[in-house]
This record gives sequence, C-alpha cells and structure tokens, in this order.
Amino acid sequence: MANVTDLQTKYSKLAQEYSKLRAQNQVLKKAVVDEQANSTSLKDQLKQREQSLRKQEQEMDSLSFRNQQLAKRVELLQEELAVSEAKGKKGKSKVDSPSQHVRQTQSVFDEDLQKKIEENERLHIQFYEADELHRRQEAEMKARLEELEKSTEQHQSVVDGITNKFTQTVDKLQSDKARLEVKAQCLEREVKDCRIRTEECQQQLRRCQAELNRQLKQSSSVIQEKVPFNDTKFSDYNSLNVPPHNRRHQLKARDVAGQALGFIQDLVAALLNFHSYTEQRVHIYPLDSSIEPISPLNQKFSQYLHENAAYVRPLEDSFMQLYQSITEETVTALETVVELKKFTGHFSLYTHFLQKILPYQLKSLDEECRTPLCTAALAAKNQEIKTDMRRVTAMFDKLQNYMSLLALPSVRHDAVPQSSISTIFTQLDGCLHSLHDAIKEMSKHYNQKASLEQELPTVTQKLSTTTECLLGSLSSLNSCTGKISTFFSNNLDFLTTSGYSPKGGAVALNPVHAATMLSNKKRAAAYIRAIQKQPRPPSVPYQEALANHRILTSSTESREGLTQQVQQSLEKISRLEQEKEHWLLEAQLGKVRLEKESQRIADLEAQLAAALGGSPNPQTVATASSLPQNVEIAEAAQNVAEKETVMCTSLVGMLCTLPTGENVGDEESREQLIKTHYMARVGELTTQLQISDSKAVHFHSECRALAKRLGIAEKARESLMEEIKLANQNITRLQDELTTTKRSYEDQLSMMSDHLCSMNETLSKQREEIDTLKLSSKGNAKKNKGR
Repeated sequence: MANVTDLQTKYSKLAQEYSKLRAQNQVLKKAVVDEQANSTSLKDQLKQREQSLRKQEQEMDSLSFRNQQLAKRVELLQEELAVSEAKGKKGKSKVDSPSQHVRQTQSVFDEDLQKKIEENERLHIQFYEADELHRRQEAEMKARLEELEKSTEQHQSVVDGITNKFTQTVDKLQSDKARLEVKAQCLEREVKDCRIRTEECQQQLRRCQAELNRQLKQSSSVIQEKVPFNDTKFSDYNSLNVPPHNRRHQLKARDVAGQALGFIQDLVAALLNFHSYTEQRVHIYPLDSSIEPISPLNQKFSQYLHENAAYVRPLEDSFMQLYQSITEETVTALETVVELKKFTGHFSLYTHFLQKILPYQLKSLDEECRTPLCTAALAAKNQEIKTDMRRVTAMFDKLQNYMSLLALPSVRHDAVPQSSISTIFTQLDGCLHSLHDAIKEMSKHYNQKASLEQELPTVTQKLSTTTECLLGSLSSLNSCTGKISTFFSNNLDFLTTSGYSPKGGAVALNPVHAATMLSNKKRAAAYIRAIQKQPRPPSVPYQEALANHRILTSSTESREGLTQQVQQSLEKISRLEQEKEHWLLEAQLGKVRLEKESQRIADLEAQLAAALGGSPNPQTVATASSLPQNVEIAEAAQNVAEKETVMCTSLVGMLCTLPTGENVGDEESREQLIKTHYMARVGELTTQLQISDSKAVHFHSECRALAKRLGIAEKARESLMEEIKLANQNITRLQDELTTTKRSYEDQLSMMSDHLCSMNETLSKQREEIDTLKLSSKGNAKKNKGR
C-alpha cells in the first residue's frame, strides 16, 4: 500500500508540473501570436513605406521635369538677354535708362536662379541620401524580418515537439501508472492469498509435527521395548554395509580416464622429442661430433639421454592399462585401482632418471658458457635455464611423492586417512600448475637463448634446425602441461568426492565391499532379466488414463474433507473395536463359566445318584436338581460380587479374577484363552501400528509437499518483490528524466522569453526609427510642396 500511495503522490506532482508547463506553453503560444501580429503590422508598415516611396519618386520625377522646364526657360531668358544686349550696343544713347533697368532685373533673376539651382541641388542630395538610407533600412528590416520569421518557425516547431513529447510522456506515464496499479492490486491479492495459504500450511505443519512427534514417541517407545538390538548406532557396524553400485560414477571415471590418457600420450611424445633433440644438440654444440670428439661429460650425458625411451614409454603403457581396467562393470576408487600403483612406479623411475641427468645437464650448460664465443647475455640465459631445469626436476619429484600417496590405499586401504585425500588432490593440482609455469619459463628462456645464438658467427644450419626442433618440443610440452593442469582443476571436485562409501559408515571402501557390490549387481541384473522375460501386463488405454487423471484431479480438491471423514471413521472404528473386544472377552468368560457350572452340576448329580444308590425317585431327583440350582445361583451371586470387588482394567480390555479353588484343567483353558486373546490383540496392535506408520508416511509426504509449496510461494513472493523493486526503480528513473526534461524546458523557455524581450526591444526601436523617418519624409514633402 505504501508503494501505491507513493505512486499516487508522485503522479499528482507530475500532473501539477504538467499543468505548469501547459500554462507556460500557452504563454509561449500567445507570445508567438503577438510576434506574428507584429510581423504582419511590420509588413503593412513596409507596404505603406513603399507606397510613400513611390509617391516621393513621382514627386521627384515631377520636380525633375519642372527643373528641366525651368532650365529651358533660363536658357531662353539668357538668349533673350544676349539679343537684348546686342541691340543695346547699337543704341546706347537711346536707351540708357531702360537698359539699366533691365540689367537690374536680370541680376535679380540671376540671383534667384542661382539660389533655386543650389536649393535644387541640395534637395537632390538630401533626397538621394534619404532614398539610400531608406533602401538600406528596408533591406535590413527585410533581413531581420526573415530571421525573425525563421526563428519563430523554429520556436514553433520546438514548442510543438515539446508539446508532443510531453503528451506522449504523460500518456506513457498514465498507462504505466494504470498498469502498475493493476499489477500492485494483483500482487496485493496474491500476497493475501499467499499469507492465508502460508497460515494454513503452518497450521497444518504444526498439526503434522505434533502428530509426527506423538507417533515418533510412540514408535521410539515401541522400538525401545520390542527391538533388542540396533546396529545403526555404531560406525563399526555401519562399515559392514555394502554400498550400491554407481554406474554414473563409473561412466564419469572412464570418461575422465580417457581424457587423461590423451593428455599422457601427448606428454610422452613431447618428453621423447625434448630428450631426443637435447641429445642431438649435445652432439652439435659446443663441439660438433662429426668434426672433433665431444667432451667425456657430454658423451656420458648423451648416453643417458639415449635411454629416455626406456623410462618414458612405460608411462603411456601403464596408464593405458589403468584406463582399460576402468569399465562399467568395475568399481573405481583409490582402494580398488591396483594399476595406479604400476603407473606410480614407472613415474618414479622417470623422476629418478631426471634426477640422474640433471647434474650432467647443468655441467653441459657450464661447458657452453666456457666457450670463447659465449657472450655475457648468453651466459646469463644459460644460468636461467639451469634454474629452470632444477625447478622442473623438483616439480616432477613433488608430483611423484603425491602420486605415491594416492597409490597407497590400493595396497593397504587404511594407509591414508579419508580426510587427507582431498588435500592430496588439491596439492597435486597446485603442483601441476607450478610445473606448467616452470616449463613455460624454460621455454621462454630457451627462445631467448636461441635468438642470441643466431647472432653468433659460428652457428651452422644443423644447429639452427636442431634448436628449432627443440623449441617446438618445448612449446608442445608447455601446451600439454597447461592442458593437464586445466583438466585436473576442472575435474578436482569429481576426484575429491568418493562415489562409493558404506551407508552410515565413516570408513572408506575396501576390496571386500567392491567384490560384494559387484556380486550384488550381477544378481540384480539377473533378477531384472528374469523379470523382463515374463509377459508384461496390458497397459492402460490413453482415454481411460485421461479420465482417471480427471477423476484424480477432481478428487484432490476434496482430499482434506475426505481425510477428516476418514480420521473420524477410523476413530469410530477403533472405539467399536475396543467395545467389541470387551464384549467378546465377556462372552468367552461367560461361556467358560457356563461350561464349568454345567460340569459341576453333572458331577453333583453323579455324586447324589451314587449316594442315594439305585434309581432315584423323581422327588429326590427334583430335590437334588433343585439343590445344585440353588448352589449355582449362590455361586453366581458370589462371582458377581467378587467381580465387582476385584476388577482391573488394562490396555487389552477388562479381565475378572476367578476363584482359586479350580482345578488344573480350568487353569489351562483359561491360560489358553488369555493367550489367544493376547495374540489376537498383538495382531491388531501390529495392524494399527502399520496403519499409523502409513499415516505418518502420508503426513510426512503431505508436509514435504506443503513445505515445497511454501518454498515455491516464498520464491514467487521474492520474485514479485524484485519486480516491484524494478518497477520502483523505473518510476524513479522516469521521474528523474522528467525533472531533467522539465529543467531543460524551463531553461529553453527562459531563453525564449529573453529572446522575445530582445526582439520586442529591437522592434520598438525599429518602429521609432520608422516613425522618425516618416516624420522627416513628411516634413521634407511639405517643404517641397511649399517651395
């Protein structure tokens, strides 16, 4: 519920933020609309300016035409002035005063004309400058207007994209919220159901545990009272148990032995090549045996190396015999693998061979260092190779010691404690890795030495070829030891765990166990073959099996009710059995009494007849017969009283004590009856014990099933909790993304608002400039009209 409330608060916050962003989006839209209105007003103003410009151009054309007319008129006036001056020379005397008057008027016209020309020129310049300024401002305004339109379109596209993204995000979040709410409700229902089922299972488990404890106490008491000997308490007795045959272990052991055989064959080939090429190198370097005799030390070393096959080949043969001894019909353990002792012996001989040739190998390297052409670097490499040789020999010696320890149980099964076997295998694994590292270092140093020897001037082709072959054998030996160490590490668990051990015993397997196990396996195989020879019963048809399966699944639903009814029925049956036993015993006792009383009556009648003598009369017979009846009635009353006073109850029913004045035959019959009764009771108790055992097994299976169901429910609950955690993480991630996008959008909105403010400022400035230009153009137009 806390997760649901958190989701609701988070989504309410998201809705508030979305409303804020939506309001800001409205503001942006309004700003864009205002900007579009301003752009349209600017376009209208531009059109008006163009119209005014056209009017000014028309006025300019009219002024230019007027100026041309005035210029023609001035020319005519000048011509007339020239004609008048020519005429004035002819008649100066006649017209002195009119000519002077004409000169004065002419000078006035000239001055006025000059002023008009200057003013016209100045107006032309001002008009040209104003026209240029207007055109430049118009071009700038058009460019800025285009830029503003482009920026407005970009902002509009950004706003549309942001709006679409926001709507998509909100839709997605709403769908996720709805899905998560539905999922949370389902999870809550499942959690409730799981809790209810868990409580029911716990109650059933408590009941079953109580019942099992009671039955365990009862069974233990019965076992302690009835079972006189129990051999499972002592490990010495448990060690006599025969373990079962493990076919899977045998197949795995044969597979592992087969892989190890391949690695041993590669190792033997690499060792043979290494020793052979080392022998060839001794005959070539530092002295070539084909040219001059080699030193006695190298001769002895070569002789020993020539014997390497006698020590290396038996390793492969003995391990092949070990592999062939491991079959599906055998028992593979350290105590039964006798061939491992042979392989260990051959490996010990090879280790002694390595120790024997080690001093000669070291002296041979010293002899190489004493040659005149041996450089300091080559001598250092020889020293490193000597160290590697000692290390490799020590690793082989260590391997031989561990393998000897592993081979001891096949000779004497109690030679190595069972707890030390895993430690020996672990140490053997570490030794194999150390051997691989040592051979790797030796191969590296040999490669460096070969590269240094190639620089010597006396190196022959024969020495180069032998060195390359020696390096190849070392690389194969390196790869082979690496594979063996990796293989051993991968199968270390299989090697350290014993596949055979007596049930309940702490001792290891011995050959007697192995022989008994194999004989039991053969007997079991023969029994299975004998069973398989018998004809198999017909199988159940598929449709019938389906119907039975449906009936079974439907019956499992009402199993709890049926089990309760069965328990109640069993309790009733047990009570009725007890009552039945009681009344049967009472009936048997009554029958016994009746027989005794009839016998006593017969005896009394006989005694009475003997006492009277002859044939008695009917009256005496009647009195005699009535007398025993009275005696019988009195004895029956006495027996009833004694029964009431001396009555005992026990687990086997109710028994009454009989008078002690009975003869031996009655005692024997009574003992026989009691014996038969107790035997029947013991049989019934055994059947009840079997029933209780079956119930205990049933309850145990039910408890295991309930425990499994509880474990499955816990796993499901854990998986659901993990899914809820993932959903919460996704929600937090989406909230973080939303906050980041919100911040980025706020930054963009602030930037857009700043840009819009700057645009408004520029537009206001441009409006002011346009207004000033309009006023100046109107003033100029009024001045021109006034002139």
